Amino acid sequence: DLDALMYGYAQNLLNQIPCRRMADKSGRRSLFLDPALRGIIYHTIQFCDYYTLEYTQAARTVSVPITKIETDYTLHNEGQLRTRIDAFNETLQVQSHFQERNHPMDHKHYFAGIDSGSTSTDAVIIDGYGNLLSTVILSTGGAKRSADEALDQALNKAHLTGEQLSRVIATGYGRANITIGDEEITEITCHAKGAHYLCPDARTVIDIGGQDSKAIRIDASGAVKNFVMNDKCAAGTGRFLEMMARTLGLSLKALCDQGQKWQKEITISSMCTVFAESEVVSLVAQNIPVPDIIHGLDKAVATKVATLVSRVGGEDTYIITGGVAKNPGVVSAIENRLHTRLFVSDQAQICGALGAARIAAGL
Repeated sequence: DLDALMYGYAQNLLNQIPCRRMADKSGRRSLFLDPALRGIIYHTIQFCDYYTLEYTQAARTVSVPITKIETDYTLHNEGQLRTRIDAFNETLQVQSHFQERNHPMDHKHYFAGIDSGSTSTDAVIIDGYGNLLSTVILSTGGAKRSADEALDQALNKAHLTGEQLSRVIATGYGRANITIGDEEITEITCHAKGAHYLCPDARTVIDIGGQDSKAIRIDASGAVKNFVMNDKCAAGTGRFLEMMARTLGLSLKALCDQGQKWQKEITISSMCTVFAESEVVSLVAQNIPVPDIIHGLDKAVATKVATLVSRVGGEDTYIITGGVAKNPGVVSAIENRLHTRLFVSDQAQICGALGAARIAAGL
């Protein structure tokens, strides 16, 4: 009968052990109490909820930083996972780049930062005092080739040679493929450092890049306190806006310009890039004005960003970095969603490379 069926189903569901890791939990509990523990990387399997309770309890009770990594055991997200783990490691301040500079402050020392992103590769050169000597922004081809070219152009603009550089820091998703760097550091740490320089009062950094978006909470010194990333889909990223511009038959510049001429509130209900594209096509077919559609897309990006900010525990003052900071429609939509003002710097797009250069200089 039905009662026997449900009882048997519940018994099988509740009595099964999800995997070998859960079978012996004695070592796991003692690990959380280890006085030498610096941090916890908590790994769970995608679509498996058995560890949710344990992770939630650990996050509330342990006194060390903890980050959750969810995978399906495939390698297609290796780059994003590496960034997450490296950034978490850097927040524990166990990397050499957190050490004080070991050279005298001198304008004759020169330092470079290279940010290898999915859309652009940025290079920055500063002197020992932190003065900005040159900047270069190139479209990313191959990571190594684009980095070499960007640094060469930056050196030429600063009238320097590569031999005059005391240290070069590489950052961004392509950082592991850049051979000219002395060290590689995640864009999380570099954006935090760059944002602190551009706006010393900033406590929350919103970075919208080509293939991901991030919310980073920093302290008064620019060190990372917490961060979250949207790197599993294109929603709320520069790539999302590029695809929507292509759907509307516009350039990115035209998308920015026309988005400021909206008259009527339009809501894009889907956050999925593929479904949002279909929704945009449908709105165009209904003769909805393009500026209103663009405003709806800007609000969709702002909604995704607000979710990240909420998860990271965002607080004033806010600064936005990355190429999307140049889009006034997106900036305005985020401000309305968060009920606050965003600090927008003229150097927002080179924030990561700038932070890398300042770390290289020990500033």
